[in-house]
Amino acid sequence: MIEIPVSSSERNEFIDITGKISEAVSKTKIESGFCIIYVPHTTAAVTINEGSDPDVQTDLLFWLNEHIKPSSSFRHAEGNSDSHVKSSLVGHSVSVLIEKSALVLGTWQKIFFCEFDGPRKRKVFLKIFRA
Repeated sequence: MIEIPVSSSERNEFIDITGKISEAVSKTKIESGFCIIYVPHTTAAVTINEGSDPDVQTDLLFWLNEHIKPSSSFRHAEGNSDSHVKSSLVGHSVSVLIEKSALVLGTWQKIFFCEFDGPRKRKVFLKIFRA
């Protein structure tokens, strides 16, 4: 298992971690396989989406924040229930194929760590398998 540190600077943000994951995959020298990217936090997530236009991440965060707002109606005492809901909806893991020792991603795709309760120091775990 490989651990990648991630530091957020905002309460809600998408952080491009594609380069860090690509580097880790390359170091394994696995020609063909897959990589599981897992976030072990209840108020963070991981997703794959367009990385060319930053407005995509802005729009995703806008939608999540408009539809899942902090609320005094939530019963969780820490005041971050909206973060837990966002994390559950986006998800804690993604899988990416590996071919020729590189991630198989679409032209515009990037892998994003999704922070919903920052700023914090976080981690992402990778499990890389040979096919």
